[in-house]
Amino acid sequence: MIPNFAQFIILLIVSLLCCSIGFKQFVWFMSIGYGLSAAGIGAALLAMALVCKDATILYLIQAVLFIIYGFRLGGFLLIRNLKNEKYKSRSKELGLEAKVPIFVSAFMWIYCGLIYICQSSGPVYRLGNGKQSEVSAFLIVGIIISAIGITLEAIADKQKSAAKAKNPNMPAMDGLFKYSRCPNYFGEMLFWTGAFVSGLDIYTGAQWIVAILGYAEISFVMISGAKRLETRHIKNYGSLQEYNDYADKTPLLIPFVPLYHMTSPEKIAQEEAAKAAKAEARKNKKK
Repeated sequence: MIPNFAQFIILLIVSLLCCSIGFKQFVWFMSIGYGLSAAGIGAALLAMALVCKDATILYLIQAVLFIIYGFRLGGFLLIRNLKNEKYKSRSKELGLEAKVPIFVSAFMWIYCGLIYICQSSGPVYRLGNGKQSEVSAFLIVGIIISAIGITLEAIADKQKSAAKAKNPNMPAMDGLFKYSRCPNYFGEMLFWTGAFVSGLDIYTGAQWIVAILGYAEISFVMISGAKRLETRHIKNYGSLQEYNDYADKTPLLIPFVPLYHMTSPEKIAQEEAAKAAKAEARKNKKK
């Protein structure tokens, strides 16, 4: 069996290599690099499991799911960044293509490389603890949850692209979007929920802290992303009654959970006024 420390070094090198694409554009550490790192971690786990020669087919399937998830998401985001003119225009407006100091990029690179491994704690610790040859209910349930998550996210991304191509002036509201305004984020959360659940029978000691940290981080990212999306939708479509009716009856993130809003036009106006006041204060201070 490959020693635990060697496994960690291999996974860290792979994760860092995959998310190093963020040095080209800072936001890519958390988008394209994120997807590629998931795929890379899955490929590394698959290779190490095959070297061990005693991994169950279930463990190999989980590693393959990571590869599928990462390549699909990373590829989708790369194509969107390179070919979607509207997205590129919005990125420039938001300053997402702005250069950042190299030390900031280096810090984010290392942080992302580590946190992506934490998010993958289920299969990482199953291999590290020598449990890849065991079949457990948690592993089976985790794989099923992750597979459902991949499927939902892929379908949602396809439905969203089709809806925006048909009517670029309205958000997607049909298909999976009838049940959640962010079904792609929900699918992403499901994938990582499955990864976390798959290791509930094998985490020991400090491994629980790492696993919970990784799961909490990606959950926070998805919830924050849903809030940012709602903010953007309110700014773009808040004057349209059709959108407001849809938003008031469709859960923001988790289907059938009646959480419809995380912000409002009033809160957005207050936040923007506060930002403007701070900017004006900084400007006056420089005079």
